[in-house]
Amino acid sequence: MEPAIEIRVKMTPLVAVVSSPHARLFTCFLRLGAQQASPLQLHTGTSLAAKNYHEVLVLGGGSGGITMASRMKKRVGAENVAIVEPSERHFYQPIWTLVGAGAKQLSSSGRPTASVIPSGVEWIKDRVAELNPDKNCIRTDNGKEISYKYLIIALGIQLDYGKIKGLPEGFSHPKIGSNYSVSTVEKTWKALQDFKEGNAIFTFPNTPIKCAGAPQKIMYLSEDYFRKTGKRSKANIIFNTSLGSIFGVKKYADALLEIIQERNLTVNYKQNLIEVRADKQEAVFENVDKPGETQVVPYEMLHVTPPMSAPDVLKKSPLVDAAGWVDVDKETLQHKKYSNVFGIGDCTNLPTSKTAAAVAAQSGILDRTISLIMKNKAPMKKYDGYTSCPLVTSYNRVILAEFNYNLQPVETFPFDQSKERLSMYLMKADMMPFLYWNMMLKGYWGGPAFLRKLFHLGMS
Repeated sequence: MEPAIEIRVKMTPLVAVVSSPHARLFTCFLRLGAQQASPLQLHTGTSLAAKNYHEVLVLGGGSGGITMASRMKKRVGAENVAIVEPSERHFYQPIWTLVGAGAKQLSSSGRPTASVIPSGVEWIKDRVAELNPDKNCIRTDNGKEISYKYLIIALGIQLDYGKIKGLPEGFSHPKIGSNYSVSTVEKTWKALQDFKEGNAIFTFPNTPIKCAGAPQKIMYLSEDYFRKTGKRSKANIIFNTSLGSIFGVKKYADALLEIIQERNLTVNYKQNLIEVRADKQEAVFENVDKPGETQVVPYEMLHVTPPMSAPDVLKKSPLVDAAGWVDVDKETLQHKKYSNVFGIGDCTNLPTSKTAAAVAAQSGILDRTISLIMKNKAPMKKYDGYTSCPLVTSYNRVILAEFNYNLQPVETFPFDQSKERLSMYLMKADMMPFLYWNMMLKGYWGGPAFLRKLFHLGMS
């Protein structure tokens, strides 16, 4: 693999860029959090005798699962918590946008799962095969039945590349990649480097997806790369999206549309990728509003965002809504039918954007919800749908979108976050990974709500 792109900006500390008193206060809080969340705390649960009953059972070892396992360890003790997760490695997936553009190495995004599971918490290295909430138990692929008092479902989202004709086998050909999978993200960078002349196409599917800004982030980064390498005049950059707008929040949509116009990017709405003919370098799109109406578009580079859905094991369980998502109360994250079952993150039907930032905010609410349920009290803290999407618009600029269920901006910093900023890029590239590994996964980060309060107090 070739080295990361040399045109990337030198990473100076964020505090050197945003040097206001607010930023210094933020940095102080980060240092305190880092001291609390010691990186030397390693998982030792695999040496414990396996149990068939746990007070708290967590399904999934992604961002939501690890975070909640850490929080539940503090509530009930490590010996009373277990986590079911088959994967040997845990990835910080938001950084894959930059990996696909050559600005970060893939190796920086992953760590052994054993190193992120809270110490003393039992790691059941298996896959969930069946959920039986009526009997308070689950069954794993290996046939093990595990019962629980409280269940936290954090199984994430399923990538359905196979729903596009010609995929995933098409990834064996050049000129095509996808930032959504560890096995295809570096193919995006290779396709970007190998681009000579023609159409560079970026897609958005006709399903809910995680990190809904990512399909267009790689478009802006690719355009920047083409400019910096003298290829821009030879590139026809196309964003084909199944949606009817560029972004769900008007304030940020307006800013993005200005960038699209300034950089001469083509956006086609209501266009869904249904087939990839990788041997011919052709992509087939269907008009969402007119099923059966298709067009074939040749490409020199194709970035695929796959259709996504809830994991199959959830779809066949009694815990989901009609669309297959875990059916939880949107304010408390408690299951609507089973009071001892809770959901967090991408696998739920929470009507907000599925992001790691949303999981961080949800984790704080869910922690409070479960603690009160354990005391036979009614949940009080309410989740407002907070989520965040750092919209990377170049190799050194980001628009930091933050919003709630009502699609209203809920901004952390005391400036207009719809403007492209170097400071926000540095936060995306360097500070957010630090927060993730050292604070969020260890149960010390529940989102930036307290920062907003501090900034607003400081300005009052």
